[in-house]
Amino acid sequence: MNIRVANKLDYPHLRIIYLESRRKNFHWADIKEMTLEDFDKNTVGEYIILAEENNHILGFASLYLPDNFIHNLFVHPDFLGKGVGGLLLNASIEKMNKPLRLKCVSKNQKAMKFYENKGWKKVVEEGKPKERYWVMIYE
Repeated sequence: MNIRVANKLDYPHLRIIYLESRRKNFHWADIKEMTLEDFDKNTVGEYIILAEENNHILGFASLYLPDNFIHNLFVHPDFLGKGVGGLLLNASIEKMNKPLRLKCVSKNQKAMKFYENKGWKKVVEEGKPKERYWVMIYE
């Protein structure tokens, strides 16, 4: 598996991963409101890395470097549990300075366990009642 910086030619694939992953895993959200264009809106100004194998993109992470913040980390549903997320997380940690932060939707228990198993700590739960998330830190 290879980790590299994404370029604009990768965006069609990244849009699909972002959409399909959210539609399959975000059981608390209205999937009818999700679109391919969400990827572009939600990654403006971010540094994007991706994981690929045999020229097939498996997942990505978008980072806001000035704040050492992981904004998005998504793996295509067909490749969950195969180490893609861990590789992207490690590459993100290597790219930024500690401490790093991220926000994880409170209802996303699988992601919460993933981050905690990788050494991330919950700091505070924030957000509106139906949009709660945990701020997490990695030191």
